[in-house]
Parts: sequence; C-alpha cells; structure tokens
Amino acid sequence: MSADGGLVLQRGVPEGGEGQVAALYWEAFGRKLAPALDPPERGRAFIAAYLHRDRGVVALAGDRVVAVAGYRLAGRALTGGGVRDFLSAYGPVRGLPRLAALALFERTPAPEEMVMDGIAVDAAYRGRGIGGLLLTQIAAIATEAGCRRVRLDVIDTNPRARALYERHGFTAHHTERTPCLRRLMGFGAVTTMHRPVTGADATSPREAR
Repeated sequence: MSADGGLVLQRGVPEGGEGQVAALYWEAFGRKLAPALDPPERGRAFIAAYLHRDRGVVALAGDRVVAVAGYRLAGRALTGGGVRDFLSAYGPVRGLPRLAALALFERTPAPEEMVMDGIAVDAAYRGRGIGGLLLTQIAAIATEAGCRRVRLDVIDTNPRARALYERHGFTAHHTERTPCLRRLMGFGAVTTMHRPVTGADATSPREAR
C-alpha cells in the first residue's frame, strides 16, 4: 500500500532489513533497553539476529525500512531470542542479571488479545502520519487473527506517542508507577492502553505486493 511521499507499507520485515529494524528500535527504545542489552552495538546485533520478520509492519523508502510496528501473536513477537540465546550472547555471569531487567518488558497477551511490541519511525520521516498507517495495519491483522482488542504500553516520558495512540482509538486502562526505574531507564510510570477491534478494521487497505 502506498503511503505519503512515495513510501510503501508492507506486512513483514523484508529479508535483509533486520539490521535496519534493530537500529530503529534502538533509537526509539535504547534508553530502556540499555540495562539489558548494552553496549548499543551488541544490543542492535542481538535484536537483528533474533527478529521474527513476520511479526512486524514496515514502511519502506525504496529498499530501506524507515518505520516499523511490531506485535506479539500466537506466542511470537517481532523481537525474539530465548534465555539460551541471551546467555550465549552476553555470557552467564553478565547475562543473568540482564535477563531480570529484560523480564520487566514481558507482556503476555490475554485470550483474543494482540500485544503491540512498539512503533519506531526514522526521525527524518516523522510528522507524516506513518505511525497512524502502521496502527491501522496492526488493527487489521488483529481482526484477521480473531483478536478482539490490541494492547500496548506507553511510558510517561513519551506524550507524543500517547497522543498518537489516543487519536487512533486507544484508551488508558491503568497506570503502573515505577519510580525506582526512573534513574535506571528514564521513566517512572507505564500506562497500559486498549483498543477494541472489529470486522471493519479488516477492510483496511492491504500493502502493495
């Protein structure tokens, strides 16, 4: 599906785009991922190595991924890698405490629920409505998978993201305050938001094939 400025939306990360997605994710979420995945080059390499390409929607400028939205469905998310993979990459001594930090971000979907794994847009392409287009595709995928709602978390230091989600039908469900994490990860509260999905969402335009 064509987007503004000649961009193309596509379901699934194109083969070879793993590193580009990892770079976007690190730019967007590096502050909170750092305690588990630092140094940045190793963190980006880990994300790229264990990416599930079929669990994302991307915006392409030519052959370059400039935006991505990930989601968790049927036990798999865009970002992957199990305990053994993690300890292999970081070693058992340094890896075990890092796993505890990584576990803070685990979100298990409820029945008939899709959990979003985050949206990241290249700085040069922000303000063009790409995030909204990605959310529309996520809702369509959720409906086609038989889900009744999409769930996501947004941190208190990202009001622009929360405003985007609210414009696209998400409402706050509850807020968990985590002041102990502010110094470590840069945020002190996480709000869980829900968006119901219906059959009408499945009529969203599909990506160009």
